[in-house]
Amino acid sequence: MKRRAISLAGALGVLLVLSLGLFLGTRHVAPEASSLPSPLLGQVAPAISGSVLGARSTASLSNLRGHVVVLNFWASWCGPCAKEAPELSTFAWSQRAVNGAVVLGVLYNDSLDQATAFTQRYGSLYTSIIDKDGLIANKLGVISPPTTFVIDRHGVVRASFVGAVTAAQLSASVDAVTS
Repeated sequence: MKRRAISLAGALGVLLVLSLGLFLGTRHVAPEASSLPSPLLGQVAPAISGSVLGARSTASLSNLRGHVVVLNFWASWCGPCAKEAPELSTFAWSQRAVNGAVVLGVLYNDSLDQATAFTQRYGSLYTSIIDKDGLIANKLGVISPPTTFVIDRHGVVRASFVGAVTAAQLSASVDAVTS
């Protein structure tokens, strides 16, 4: 009787492991970020500011009024952030002359050394501010990177994304805001 129970428990364990493996093995990573229904949509973005990564200066969202701002929360330890880093730089470079859109990064829960190495590796073409103590993330309800907000020229949040955003997604959002 005990052998039968042990055999049955072992078979169920193997079945459970195989089922979990099948489930995880057939999941597909999303090719791009998903639109995030944020309570900030349609609201003026909270006032944020911070020290600029790699510089002895500060930056603030209020100083960017009059520009469409793509506000991106990122971290060096975040795999999807590494995937989107070239996309953000491409977007930042291409939009400077087209729509006057500005990318502002926010360093999320990361060390300054690792973040600096990340920006050197991926050739960041935009300013990032340091979110010391997570206060900026809390103001915007960000719980993990990458999270991205598109803010119009008047400071109103018009779109939000969770996951690795693409240059095409950002261009479409900015075009919708500027037209």
